[in-house]
Amino acid sequence: MENKQKKGFFLTRWFRRVFMGSDQEVRDIMQEEQVQTPFRTMARNFFSKRTVRIGLTGFILIFLFVLIGPRFWVLDLSEQDSTLVNLPPTQSMMAVPKEMKGKIADIAAGRTYGVGLDTDGHLHTWGYTKITEKINIADIPDEVQNADLVMFAAGDDHVVALDKDGQLYVWGNTRLQQGNFTSEMKKAMKAKDASWDIIQLEASQQFSAAVSSDGTLYLWGNTNVADIKLRKQYQGNIAKVALTSNEYICLLKDGTVAYTGYKDKGSAFAAIPESLKGKTVVDIAATSSTMAAVTEDGQVVVWGNAKNGEKNVPELAAPVKKLYAGRFHYTALLQNGDVVSWGANKYHQTEVPASIAHGADVREIYCGNFQNYAVLSDGNVVTWGLKGFVLGTDSLGRDLLTRIVNGGRVTMTVGAISVIIATIIGVVLGGLAGYFGGKTDLLIMRIAEIVGGLPFIPFAMILSAVIGSRLDPTQKMYLIMVVLGVLSWTGTCRLVRAQILAQREMEYVTAAKAMGIKERTIVFRHILPNVISLLLVSMTLDFATCMLTESSLSYLGFGIPLPTPTWGNLLTGANNSIVIQQYWWQWVFPAAIFGVCTICINMIGDGLRDAVDPKSQER
Repeated sequence: MENKQKKGFFLTRWFRRVFMGSDQEVRDIMQEEQVQTPFRTMARNFFSKRTVRIGLTGFILIFLFVLIGPRFWVLDLSEQDSTLVNLPPTQSMMAVPKEMKGKIADIAAGRTYGVGLDTDGHLHTWGYTKITEKINIADIPDEVQNADLVMFAAGDDHVVALDKDGQLYVWGNTRLQQGNFTSEMKKAMKAKDASWDIIQLEASQQFSAAVSSDGTLYLWGNTNVADIKLRKQYQGNIAKVALTSNEYICLLKDGTVAYTGYKDKGSAFAAIPESLKGKTVVDIAATSSTMAAVTEDGQVVVWGNAKNGEKNVPELAAPVKKLYAGRFHYTALLQNGDVVSWGANKYHQTEVPASIAHGADVREIYCGNFQNYAVLSDGNVVTWGLKGFVLGTDSLGRDLLTRIVNGGRVTMTVGAISVIIATIIGVVLGGLAGYFGGKTDLLIMRIAEIVGGLPFIPFAMILSAVIGSRLDPTQKMYLIMVVLGVLSWTGTCRLVRAQILAQREMEYVTAAKAMGIKERTIVFRHILPNVISLLLVSMTLDFATCMLTESSLSYLGFGIPLPTPTWGNLLTGANNSIVIQQYWWQWVFPAAIFGVCTICINMIGDGLRDAVDPKSQER
């Protein structure tokens, strides 16, 4: 009880210190004002306001977020992936349902979803299963749920399943012939002979494949995107098939690998590596753009367009027992029970968990595009790879969180440099105009009126369009900084001029003149420090204004161009009604963090203004 009372006392005291000031400040404010310096008084007035503390905390958090964040969310300007387009915020891509834990019979991993069969014969789905607004993998037909399934495969946009009676089912996107079986398949299904004793079922991007026990290969789907024809001389001699995004390769019964399609000219897969000749191949697998074969001695040979490290096969502690493949990575189950992955690791799909990396009792492995599922002998599952995107993806499949973090750094940098440029110009010209007066003041003020009279946004758009078309994104970013700085100095100039007009009549200025101090030194070393507090207020408020202006230009297409992200050009999609209605996360999150950031800066600026001039609160 005593501990609880002490805890409550300290919490109450902490609350008072944060939101009301220290105990000493609450009791003896008038006494402290008599001994505090002006700076301490200004600081106390500044931090005494709750809105200032909230704004300062919010801005510091956002600033650290965009400053440190790019180290963890690295920006790749060339990044895009058609399989990850317009995904909403989710972390459930590998969230196997609790009902399947310990009872997993089979899994098929698709693009952003998974389909699983438990030992009770129930079919489950998880992850992001929507293909279009009207097509959802989770909408499993009743005939499929009631069927006694023996195997199934998941493609990018459809699932194909086989029951024990030899009946095939396809659901998901079937608009592009994914569910149109060939005449040979229909005859074999009807006859139910050895030619339809299916031993392998595979699905890829808009096409599928099935291999029977007598070596017959069946291919069906969208012929416009895939080479799904088979040379007749290979029919009846197929042991296994491996599918890429739009091609395939076969393992023949004699242990050789062959490209059996017709588009062999120009194909990166048609030229079988010399290292495979004379060797017996026992397994094959394929990523989106490469093929891999496992030889009889357990070695792995990879060929094709390996741009993501697929050919960088690590040193293996034992021969490969079975090989699996995702979109840009391979996973191998070794004969000693080890599990090894290699290839692209953008989504941690090659980081095998320590619990199964060495000698675990793994029964089977299933690979999706960026996901891995290792099913243990006890029916439990271990996953690694892409769980999802915290803030979703955009129309090119890019992680929105990564672009917000890096875009914030660009927007803040542009705003800060622009304010510095405007402040330097404004202080110099305002100081000269205020101190010397006369013709100097007249000339500078007329120039300020001309610059201030320019229609800011239209002029910046024209200047950016005329000059910026010849520049790369980095150079255009520098141009935006200069344009904003050169066109934003007039307010600072008038502020400094007005303050110096008041300060130059003070006694300390007269004394400095009498001592023979140079006028330039008087202006910038004696008068200017006395107006620095108001200058800080002006810079703070101008910082938010410059950020808003840069974002407005980028939103209108005249600022920093894509693919370089800024908070402004991230909102470009918000002028599309489809994006507003269906892909809300693409504009809500950038708008939210930008809005919070500018509000926090304005709260800090208001607090500085009130702290510098306490009488402003009385007006």
